[in-house]
Amino acid sequence: MPNINVYYVLFHTIHDVLRVEKILKQHGLSYELVPVPRNLSSDCGICLKLHNEIGCLWPLLPDIEVARCVLFDGNEYISVQLP
Repeated sequence: MPNINVYYVLFHTIHDVLRVEKILKQHGLSYELVPVPRNLSSDCGICLKLHNEIGCLWPLLPDIEVARCVLFDGNEYISVQLP
C-alpha cells in the first residue's frame, strides 16, 4: 500500500476554520474542509485536510490559534508538533 500522508489541522472555532480557508484561497493552496475524524477530538466539528507539507501553512496564520495538528500515514494518527 502506498504511503498516504494526510494532515488534519483542527481549530477551536468554525470562525477560525473559515478565516484559514480564506487565507488558503488567497494563496492558491489546496485543501479540503472535512468533518473531524472520529478518532480525533476538537472544539469545532470541521477541520482542514491537507495532502501537502504543512510547513507553508504556519507563516500564514500569525493570529489564528491551531488546536491540534495530526498526520495520518494510512495506518495511524500521529500528533505533529506545532511551531
